[in-house]
Amino acid sequence: MSFGKVRFEKDSAEAIDNKGLQDALVNVTNRFRSARKNASELVPGWEELRTRAREIKRDTIDNLDKYLVMLESSVKKAGGHVHWAGDGEEACRIILNIARKNKVKSVVKSKSMATEEVELNKNLERVGIRAVETDLGEYIIQLAGEHPFHIIAPAIHKTKDDISRLFSEKLDIPYLSEPEELTKVAREKLRSEFLNADMGVSGANFGVAETGTVVIVENEGNARMTTTVPRIHVALMGIEKIIPRYEDLSLFLTLLARSATGQKSSTYVSFITGPRKDTDKDGPEEFHLVLLDNGRSRILASEEMRESLYCIRCGACLNNCPVYRKAGGHSYGWVYSGPIGAIINPQLMGIDKAPELPYASSLCGACRDVCPVKIDFPKVLLELRHRVVEEKKKDRVGRAYLEGLAFRMWRIVAVNTKLYNIALTLSYYLQFPWSAGKSELKSLPYPFSRWTAARDFPAVSKTPFRSRWKDLRHTIGKGGANKK
Repeated sequence: MSFGKVRFEKDSAEAIDNKGLQDALVNVTNRFRSARKNASELVPGWEELRTRAREIKRDTIDNLDKYLVMLESSVKKAGGHVHWAGDGEEACRIILNIARKNKVKSVVKSKSMATEEVELNKNLERVGIRAVETDLGEYIIQLAGEHPFHIIAPAIHKTKDDISRLFSEKLDIPYLSEPEELTKVAREKLRSEFLNADMGVSGANFGVAETGTVVIVENEGNARMTTTVPRIHVALMGIEKIIPRYEDLSLFLTLLARSATGQKSSTYVSFITGPRKDTDKDGPEEFHLVLLDNGRSRILASEEMRESLYCIRCGACLNNCPVYRKAGGHSYGWVYSGPIGAIINPQLMGIDKAPELPYASSLCGACRDVCPVKIDFPKVLLELRHRVVEEKKKDRVGRAYLEGLAFRMWRIVAVNTKLYNIALTLSYYLQFPWSAGKSELKSLPYPFSRWTAARDFPAVSKTPFRSRWKDLRHTIGKGGANKK
């Protein structure tokens, strides 16, 4: 897939200036945070469960080749088909081939970050296949032509009025002021889409290697409709979503629902093992599992980065991150946002496309504290920052080189008293165009203007601290002598 360069600094500044967006971020993330806290406190041994989940994910990722082969065998044994996609383009090509072979004209989709990642909708529509998101939040985002704003709640940045105007424009209906009316319209529109679709496409929260079972959690029932009504079901799953055993599901489902929304369990939990059996009342005639790499093998190859693949996409890190709670989801420039976006996007897109994201963090560790699998976000972010600097060093005229040169010059001045005093005196007089005799520098030239735009920059004093300290010690000494 082709990616544009992430503009986190610019986009986050715009988000911070948007009062309506700031109110929405506070309201929604506070609600999720409170719900998670209350739900986790009711589970005995919550921290032990997190530790156990991390250990299972570590074993799984460390032995990913073995478990993927096991999963493939189990899916085929259950009557399904397995496809391997090295990147997003190959994943789309596989799904398009399945659609063409079965003369598919329309597709319904349940919520899936993986399909967003590979831009499946665009690729289906490019060849004339109608693709419709059926999760209400994703449906709104699709109509608006945007990426999800949040992993769990993709349309939290949209107000009721925004959605009313959007529905009126895109669905050719009158402006509706009540949420119930808007929901009813969406339900009616989507019902006909389900009944007429030839193929359903879903993501996967988990894939069980032992049984070949794909597990999908949701609260609206649309994923269950997507995977049972159309005659073909295609599940696109990142290779990291695998877990070894069926019995592991009880642990991960306990952690996922409570970490994501504060529920004991999602309203719907679907366990899909192959296509419809003769004894089944419903289900697809064909089941296809597409296993997506798209850069995950590169992450797997790195000891420092590998735990990025432990993520179960609960969104808890977003809700507790002080940066996401101000910057919002679209500032991260791609499908994944918040702390997980800050570590996943640069690795999947390439460091050169997202060099700002590893710095989109205060390193406070709030994300690590709530992560159900205890991903050490600060550690990964620091490693990514190191890689950003190393990448910039390759360009000898780049900012990293200039910064290094500036620090070398500073070192020379700082260790030489005479040079240091001369530099202070010059700085005091040279700052006049920006200080005008005041105690702060208000508008320095680029690149220092990026600092003064958001922070105070004290002006250089005419009397250096070392001179004032020398006078103060002298005064104190005289006072002490008189007292004695």
